[in-house]
Amino acid sequence: MQRIDNININISLAGIQKVMGDISLRLSHLSGNDVAFIILAIILPPIAVLLKVGLTTQFWINVILTILGVIPGQIHAMWIVLF
Repeated sequence: MQRIDNININISLAGIQKVMGDISLRLSHLSGNDVAFIILAIILPPIAVLLKVGLTTQFWINVILTILGVIPGQIHAMWIVLF
């Protein structure tokens, strides 16, 4: 006879709620320039990061993420543009 143990996984949503609160606060104070950066981050993520932070490590990380998949590159670019 097999014994099956129950496994309880508790996930704290406090960290996720804090990040979502930070994002909503930042989105409520967007300027026209920020909107242009967001659109650029969706269409061409490495270019948005390049214009925001220059030719730094963050730019090269975004290039690699965009090559591996467009969506990870977009998420990273949005993070750089908004914060």
